[in-house]
Amino acid sequence: MILLGSFALAVIGAMLVAPIPQDLGYHAFADTRSGLGIPNFGDTVSNLGFAVVGIWGLWLVLGRVGKDIFSDRADAWPYIVFFIGIAFVSLGSAYYHLAPDNDRLFWDRLPMTIGFMAIFSALVADRIHQPIATRLLLPLLVLAGLLCLLYWNWTEARGHGDLRFYGLVQLYPMVALPLILWLFPRAHYTAGNYLFWVIFWYALAKVLEVFDREIFSLLGHAVSGHSLKHLAAAVATFVVVRMIAVRHGAPMTTK
Repeated sequence: MILLGSFALAVIGAMLVAPIPQDLGYHAFADTRSGLGIPNFGDTVSNLGFAVVGIWGLWLVLGRVGKDIFSDRADAWPYIVFFIGIAFVSLGSAYYHLAPDNDRLFWDRLPMTIGFMAIFSALVADRIHQPIATRLLLPLLVLAGLLCLLYWNWTEARGHGDLRFYGLVQLYPMVALPLILWLFPRAHYTAGNYLFWVIFWYALAKVLEVFDREIFSLLGHAVSGHSLKHLAAAVATFVVVRMIAVRHGAPMTTK
């Protein structure tokens, strides 16, 4: 009831807020230098970390080691979807940063939304109810995330963009996560200490994003805050790999 109540309040709050258009200034990143013929080299290439983590996570979950980690293969589905989303973040974000605009931003945000919905489903499956989370909640949340993005894209095309519901599906899982850890302490896969570091690195990524130009200037134009944001966010996703491997004594590499 607490979780349902908090979600209802979040939806009501989103409905009460005025529509939030995409700030076109968002596309004006600090580091616009090209390198090796790649536009916006730093912000584009720094997405490689997501590809590494996504492929590593899929190898872990789908390979021989994954059979030892998950007693029920249904438990693995949220992580499979999560790591697929993270792998595609590298492509979507790189595509966007080659020539940042609203149209390309959709493809940046789509795999991120899939990742958010999948890891939230994994948490619910592990701590609350596995069959409902994997068979019903996971596809519904991924669909909801997609619809929120399509709604934003549609409103942008009509000249009055509205990011409220995209913000809801991105931020509510971060609010609900500590509630679930508190209300449902028993866990098999989702260790609380690792989830703390997921939140820490994700929060750091958001800070680096906000202070893109200031960090670029502070570091003598060596690397921008947004490029570092990609690396910090990739570390957050790597913590998930570490969580499901070390939690069950699985090796991080093949023997």
